[in-house]
Amino acid sequence: MSLRVAIQMDPIGPIDIDADSSFRIAEEAQARGHSLFYYTPDKLAYREGRVIARGFSLVVRREKGNHFELGPEVEIDLTEMDVVWLRQDPPFDMGYITTTHILDMITPDTLVVNDPFWVRNYPEKLLVLQFPDLTPPTMIARDLEMLKGFREDHGDVILKPLYGNGGAGVFKLAKGDSNLASLHELFSGINREPLIMQKFLPDVSKGDKRVILVDGDPVGAINRVPAKGETRSNMHVGGRPEKVDLTDRDREICSRIGPLLREKGQVFVGIDVIGDWLTEINVTSPTGIQELERFDGVNIAEKIWLAIEARRAS
Repeated sequence: MSLRVAIQMDPIGPIDIDADSSFRIAEEAQARGHSLFYYTPDKLAYREGRVIARGFSLVVRREKGNHFELGPEVEIDLTEMDVVWLRQDPPFDMGYITTTHILDMITPDTLVVNDPFWVRNYPEKLLVLQFPDLTPPTMIARDLEMLKGFREDHGDVILKPLYGNGGAGVFKLAKGDSNLASLHELFSGINREPLIMQKFLPDVSKGDKRVILVDGDPVGAINRVPAKGETRSNMHVGGRPEKVDLTDRDREICSRIGPLLREKGQVFVGIDVIGDWLTEINVTSPTGIQELERFDGVNIAEKIWLAIEARRAS
């Protein structure tokens, strides 16, 4: 099966080819005989009933500094594609949301991965709210007094932007920390969104586990250990990836959320687990497959494409 594949992603030039999941997905697609077309989100458009994009045919290679080759810039109708990958990074702002509305218009004839309707309705920190027994105590609020009350009940907490990513703007606040009001003032001056507050989990010092699911099934995990003096374990801010096995609790969590992810077309998902608790379900642009492939010697990108090819065939 040879597929025409478009990848909507951030600029390909600066990526780290040893870590970037979009690059690995494109590399595996190319190895399987699929043709690639690349464009950035700002080149997606709706015009008179058509969904179009300006971009380039793409060839990738595992050569640092020479990892891609583009054809001439052309405009295409995305309904000509068999698969469109929604792979730009958050923040999950109105620009991001608008791209999901536009890509909605080409489904189901063109397979968009992950399904844009449910990406829009299941952002990372909100989908977990459907599984309160799997998550640490959590509050989403904008009101300062409500946030103070939650911290009073639970002691040390994590405060972060509801639609943030990559560990940006994440703060640990002890029960007596006097900075909550100042942080609330800071965030309130940036946007009108609520904040998310969760009970702090001391197990984060042992690592924040990223579990990869393909079409609802867990295929492996990596452990991300915070740098010395850090609470955040994101690799963007110095977290160290380590090999780790799936536990019985990890599999229990996956068995609970997997059927919903599969039903809603979330083919490639990364969940975050600290200790025994689910903290995020990442559907927008999950990462971690290259690290997992190196640790486990399993071709995760192949598993992703097998799932996509099966969906196209059906």
